[in-house]
Amino acid sequence: MLPLLTAAQIRDADAYTIKHEPISSLDLMERASRAFVSCFTDHYPDKEKSISIYCGTGNNGGDGLAIAQLLVASGYEKISVKVAQFSDKSSGDFNTNLKLIKKTAIKITTLKANETPQENANIIIDALLGSGLNKPLEGAYKTLVEFLNGLHKPMVAVDVPTGFFTEGDIDSKATVIRADLAITFQQPKINFLLSESAPAVKRFEFVGIGIDKVFTESLHSPYQFVEESDIKEMLRPRHRFSNKGTYGHALIIAGQDKTMGAALLSSAACAYAGSGLTTACVPQSGLTALNSYLPELMAIIRKADKMPEIEWDQFSTIGIGPGLGKDKHALNLLKQVLKNYHKPIVVDADALNLLGENKSLLKKLPEGSVLTPHMKEFDRLFGAHKTWWQRLQTCVKKAEELKIYILLKNDYTIVATPEGMLYFNSSSNPAMATGGMGDVLTGIITSLLAQKYSPQEACIVGAFIHGRAGDELALPDKLNVVLPGQVVHQLPATMAKLMA
Repeated sequence: MLPLLTAAQIRDADAYTIKHEPISSLDLMERASRAFVSCFTDHYPDKEKSISIYCGTGNNGGDGLAIAQLLVASGYEKISVKVAQFSDKSSGDFNTNLKLIKKTAIKITTLKANETPQENANIIIDALLGSGLNKPLEGAYKTLVEFLNGLHKPMVAVDVPTGFFTEGDIDSKATVIRADLAITFQQPKINFLLSESAPAVKRFEFVGIGIDKVFTESLHSPYQFVEESDIKEMLRPRHRFSNKGTYGHALIIAGQDKTMGAALLSSAACAYAGSGLTTACVPQSGLTALNSYLPELMAIIRKADKMPEIEWDQFSTIGIGPGLGKDKHALNLLKQVLKNYHKPIVVDADALNLLGENKSLLKKLPEGSVLTPHMKEFDRLFGAHKTWWQRLQTCVKKAEELKIYILLKNDYTIVATPEGMLYFNSSSNPAMATGGMGDVLTGIITSLLAQKYSPQEACIVGAFIHGRAGDELALPDKLNVVLPGQVVHQLPATMAKLMA
């Protein structure tokens, strides 16, 4: 896992690296600038483009000055620098880099407060203010940022866009650089992974700069970024002499007459993700569709809210909710599960809404159960939230309080654990934004629980392979839309690649 740090922790990690590597702060700045330039040249290889670098007088501005020199050394000749000197304060490393750049032929312009620059460059690099900002922009910086945004030119931010808060509530009305690309150092910033960052960060890439990893891990950040290597360590390949009983028996309770698609998708995903046996509990009207769609699935037929006599303990886990409806019959089905089954279950879709309407049932969830809400379902469960940062805090609080796992769907889906950790998924893409995709994820997580993955592993691995399957479908062929059924059929190949 890649620890995600607050701005204060980033400063501590930098200081520790400088002291114990040892390395001078100026050399660390040089290292970061080289990493930035390496990434920048991959995205903007045309050396005939003119580039204007806007620098503040702190360390972010010092990065910008070093970047200017490195770009020239890399063959970018049309480089200019504009220094926003809005106060008498400046960092020592900025001052050193300013002396160095003045010895070159790079054009440097000093901007005074509220002075409007002349700007004709093709690309803007933002190195005005870094990650330490703790209040909204105002005065000269606000005016300059508004001017730069108004140019509508490609904008690349050094570490973070000026005005952007790396953690805490994001004010959608605040003035902030609108970066087409943020090249950030060492790890993503926490707020990059929340939806409200979209206007400020269209996309980001993080580049390593050699910050001490042992110290970073010792900070025990509750925020963690899941990488492919983590999934490879968690996934367990199938072994000789195993059989269907080895991989568990999952029950999916889903679907109504008009919503059998949800039941089919979640049940099929459960089977394709590796459950040894998958049984779908559906109404009689859905049996033909179930048998036609995937004959490998078994069926339990329910009548309204009446389950047939079954041995609940025969099932390794239960997933409930997709297409189930929110009427009294669906509520009674949910109550029967909570009364008769005591191992972790997966609750999604309509079952989540039923919990939201009957909050006393939350305390009856078996310990280790998994809730998989999207934003609106989450707010129905736990109250309205103004920002995603607030949702993160509630997510952790409720996971700890109820001793459950909450998988909060987002571009970077978040898994909250009873131990107070938050894991951000790193796979998936916008082509997957189609109805039924959540039903597939429910089936995957249910399948992994059936296969004796822990609830935490099932959530983290399930979110990743779900997104990675979508990536493998969308990205090579540049598909604009990927359907849930396609993801279901891609799952075995995706998992095999990760296990290789």
